[in-house]
Amino acid sequence: MKKLFILLALFALSACATSPTGRSQLMLVSPEQAISSSREAYVQTLLPLQKEGKVDSSPTTSKRIKLITGRIIAQAVQRYPHTRNWEWTVKVIDDPETVNAWCMAGGKMAIYTGLINKLQATDDEIAQVMGHEISHALANHTAERMSMALATQLGLSGVAIAAGDSVYKGAILSGSSLAAATAVTLPNSRTSETEADQMGIELAARAGYDPRAAVTLWQKMAKVGGNSPPQFLSTHPSPANRQQRLGVLAEQMMVYYRDTSTRPVYQLQ
Repeated sequence: MKKLFILLALFALSACATSPTGRSQLMLVSPEQAISSSREAYVQTLLPLQKEGKVDSSPTTSKRIKLITGRIIAQAVQRYPHTRNWEWTVKVIDDPETVNAWCMAGGKMAIYTGLINKLQATDDEIAQVMGHEISHALANHTAERMSMALATQLGLSGVAIAAGDSVYKGAILSGSSLAAATAVTLPNSRTSETEADQMGIELAARAGYDPRAAVTLWQKMAKVGGNSPPQFLSTHPSPANRQQRLGVLAEQMMVYYRDTSTRPVYQLQ
């Protein structure tokens, strides 16, 4: 048993990576594996909604979201050239009660009409949402969360194997189901959220969207749920000082927002 846990610890120590902000990350699952699994999970997530006619049901809304997102992706690709070959995609899910958005590894995104309409979100505020979500993908947060889940599974399986419990010997979650769970439902750590805040607000500002909208977005988000926080907040832990920190970041990013250079747009299909 002792040898098993030593091996698991050595495995974890040998699987470290560095995020775009210089933070050390546990990477038992490679970014490439996360992208492959997310591609499958994305299809599985959207297929039943497409059958119900709930994906991109409003051409006007879809066009608006693709334009905003395309401008942010263009900035992401400039700063992180390896993402040029990602299969960037964004879909609008027609669900008026769900205030949420997400981005899987490899740039597979979705935003719900509940977030757009319930918040009466401006283009600048939507840009903050999409910039934040894109930053989770850029920083390999899906792979990181998958790795944490896998480490837990390895630990549980190791205990089961040592105990001779055959039921759990093969109980490692499949890549696609794990990707779907970690990308859409499981909360990010506060460290990951801070990282995505920092990266996302800069991407949105460079794309020509007012960084001060990050503060108004979270103010709206906090109000819309009342006693029942919107899903977006349940998967995005929000410490009390988050709005204050975003306000400081917004002032720092104004120089990018005020830049008069032409803003390129990544053409989403």
